[in-house]
Formats: sequence, C-alpha cells, structure tokens
Amino acid sequence: MKPETAIIRIKNLRLRTFIGIKDEEIENRQDVIVNVEIHYCAAQARRSDNMDHALNYRTITKAIIALIENNRFSLLEHLTDKVLAIASDHEWVEFAKVEVDKPHALRYADSVSMELCYQKQKN
Repeated sequence: MKPETAIIRIKNLRLRTFIGIKDEEIENRQDVIVNVEIHYCAAQARRSDNMDHALNYRTITKAIIALIENNRFSLLEHLTDKVLAIASDHEWVEFAKVEVDKPHALRYADSVSMELCYQKQKN
C-alpha cells in the first residue's frame, strides 16, 4: 500500500431489505449488515483539508442505504455486487471490498455473508 493511500471503512451498517427466494423472504424485510472498505489516494486531502479533495463517505453511505432499502434482491451475490458498484464508482478508488451479512439465514449459523472486491486496472 502506498503511503498516501487512505482507507475508508463503513462498519456494520444495519439495514432491512427484501432478500431471498423463499416466499417468507419475498414477503418480509430482513436484516442485512454491510461492511465496506475503500482505498483511495488522499494526498491532496491530507495537504489541503478541503472536502473537494476527499471521498465523501456520507454520500457513499446514503447511496448504499437508498439502494438496499428501496429494492428487492433474490441473491446475496447480486446485492453485494450492487453495493460494490457504489463503493468503487469514483475515479479515485483504487480498491474496494464489500461484505454483506444475512443474519439467521441458516439454522445453526449466526449469518451467511458474501464478499466481493474491486481492483482498479493499472494502465
């Protein structure tokens, strides 16, 4: 990791959405827990203390909340991919990782989670 790289972590964002393929899942919202990690070059922000030189984690979080709360998903893979698209949308993002947990998806497990990553292609 380069010394100018900043890491934004959005931890345990707890939301409710329609996720799954069983009738009960289609009819009732369920809890999901979202964790996001975003790496970007923050050299300008560190020098300037200017918001225009930083990624706005509040804007990113609001977009994730709107996506999850206003849509339905059959697959955890699809939901996670959509969140990753938001997390990696800005041109400054070099790497992003998203994990979405679906608590109580399995009888004897705390949760099931899906993790996907984005890596910016080097020119």
